[in-house]
Amino acid sequence: MPIRVNAELPVIEVLENENIFVMSRSRAVAQDIRPLGIAILNLMPTKLETETQLLRLLSNSPLQVEVELLHPASHVSKNTSISYLNQYYKTLEEVRDRRFDGLIITGAPVEKLPFEEVDYWPEMCAVFDWAQTHVYSTLYICWGAQAGLYYHYGIQKHPLPEKLSGIYNHRVLNPYHPLMRGFDDNYFAPHSRYTQVLLEDIEAHPELLPLGVSDLAGLHICAERGGRRMFVTGHAEYDRDTLAKEYLRDVAKGLEPKVPYHYFPEDDPTRTPPFTWRSNAHLLVANWLNYYVYQQAPYDFIKEDEP
Repeated sequence: MPIRVNAELPVIEVLENENIFVMSRSRAVAQDIRPLGIAILNLMPTKLETETQLLRLLSNSPLQVEVELLHPASHVSKNTSISYLNQYYKTLEEVRDRRFDGLIITGAPVEKLPFEEVDYWPEMCAVFDWAQTHVYSTLYICWGAQAGLYYHYGIQKHPLPEKLSGIYNHRVLNPYHPLMRGFDDNYFAPHSRYTQVLLEDIEAHPELLPLGVSDLAGLHICAERGGRRMFVTGHAEYDRDTLAKEYLRDVAKGLEPKVPYHYFPEDDPTRTPPFTWRSNAHLLVANWLNYYVYQQAPYDFIKEDEP
């Protein structure tokens, strides 16, 4: 089914070239369908790339999804122009009176900073508070997951001895949980981070359920028992070449990074990485949309008289 976005959003051409059905809002209003309203708080510096990745995953279900892109007003982006943000993004204040069936909060390259030292942390706290009453289910990704676990449950992040980067094998801890439905017992997923959340800290909170874990990368997926919050510490949305771009960027900066784990064939950065996590990335987002957004959010959660 189609995703509904701003008709002029640049990533539309990319998605249409992949045979993804993208519908403009002007066309969608003629259909007598109440789409799922999904907001994406995009904190990544490569905003267009992240938009494409997440919209691709959101499109792979029979549900019609209308997407609103958000960014923190209190942060000046170094990689995305103000004109682009003004044209295609909204801030919390612009949507504060609206309700959304779902919210996705992305990662951000600020893991080494204490949460309170991130320049937009007060705005993040405001988003977390707003989401409790205006969003039915929230999917937190990477740093977004760490920030959400810290804010809602007081769970700390812990520094790693070196950057965790690569494609890691994980095992499913609860195959009967709806979010993990259809997953193989073992699955691959990308990670790219300097900090971690400890499994034992999750297990100390009875309201949280650990769902996926790696012997090397640690906790990957956990969920609040009621389904209103889902936390993913990796980057299931990453494209085949995203880690390669990050690696080459760090090489160019003189950081001497390690070659991402289990990514390039024979650890050769000149070779094309196999896309070994694509199917479970689509499954993860489709399960969230189906079981925790579509099936649980009240039909009138988004009021008809709201924009």
